[in-house]
Formats: sequence, structure tokens, C-alpha cells
Amino acid sequence: MGKRLKNIISENDFSKSYSVEEAVDMAIKTATTKFNETIDICMNLNIDPKNGEQNVRGKIKLPKSLGKNVKVCVFASDDKQQEAKDAGADIVGSDELVEKVDNGFVDFDRCISTPDMMSKVGKLGKVLGPRNLMPNPKLGSVTNDLKQAIEDAKSGELEFKNSDTLIQAGIAKSDFEKNDVINNIKFFYETISKERPSGIKGDFVKKVSISPTMGPGININLDSFGA
Repeated sequence: MGKRLKNIISENDFSKSYSVEEAVDMAIKTATTKFNETIDICMNLNIDPKNGEQNVRGKIKLPKSLGKNVKVCVFASDDKQQEAKDAGADIVGSDELVEKVDNGFVDFDRCISTPDMMSKVGKLGKVLGPRNLMPNPKLGSVTNDLKQAIEDAKSGELEFKNSDTLIQAGIAKSDFEKNDVINNIKFFYETISKERPSGIKGDFVKKVSISPTMGPGININLDSFGA
């Protein structure tokens, strides 16, 4: 952890909840690495993940798309790698890329895999899962049609699905204007809130936090989202 990040963390109370605006300020300040960090959102939902009817999944386009900033990683066997590169993938590889990610490399925003690589990519759950980066056939990110999948990812189309009771997604870059980050967070929150399954008792959204790729989680006061 860098000295600047340590100082920022020591100056702020990360056990408290903040307004959306305050949380965004803190997230941008704690994005101190040399690369353009992704700002992730994590929502804790009041659902039973064992009940298939309560799973939350879909795709949206944010008000401020990650667009050209979307860094796409593709796991592909040798015969499909050139196709991925031609389609605009930023990172392409097979076994060596699996090993690199397994060692903690996560400098990308979307992850796609050909079906034949999933037996190896599936073992990266502890790295990719918490960041909502694990390729999923139901969301079109496990496919042999790499051109279409990469085009969808580059267009800013964002996948979301719950993992246990959590939904996590990259919703901004640390170099975005503050208002763009705020608008994306509020739009994502509103979108997920509308996905409330029937039969849920009490509040659907229990907790929301944001964090830069290499920074701490910042809790958001749910009241700051308004009605």
C-alpha cells in the first residue's frame, strides 16, 4: 500500500456511511495506482440465492459508458486468439493468462472465454468472482462468437447478476468526472431496485458500497439515494 493511500485511509472513517457524493469523492481520492482504476459497486440484497426465482440477472447501459475505456480480457485457445485480437480485445491468452490472473492480475473490466477454456478459467473463481468478472454463458460471455461478445463489451453494455446475496459490477473509471460517477451509481442502484423479486419481505437492498480497484470499500447511506 502506497504512502499516499495510507494517509488517505488514516484520515477517513471507513466504518461510517456516506452520501453518494461524499463516497464518490473518497473513491476517487483513494484510486492512487498508476493505472486508471475501475470504481466498483457492491450491493447486498435481501434475497435467498438458493431460490432460483429470487436470482437477479440482466444487462444495462449506463448513462456514462465505459466505452473505449472498457478493457476486455479474452481467454481463448491458440486458434481463436487472432480472432479476439482482430475484434479489439485488449488482453488475449490461454494457459499463461490463466496463471497470470490466478496470481492476482485484474487490470481489465470485462472477461470473455471460449467454451473450451472454461475448465481452466472456472478455477479462477476466487479472483474473478468477487469482481463480477467470471465469464457466464447465460450472459453471452462464454462463446465462440468472440467478435460479437467483444463488440457488446466495448459498447459499454454491463452485465449484472447476484453471487450469493451480492451484486457487484464496475460502473465507472477513476478518471471520470465526479457527476458521471454519481449518475452511474444512482442509475445502477435504481435499476437493481426495480428487479425486486416477488415475495421479498422488508427492504430489498440492505447495503451499498463502492471501491476503486485497489482501494477500500466505502459504505453509502441508502437514504442519500432518495425515494
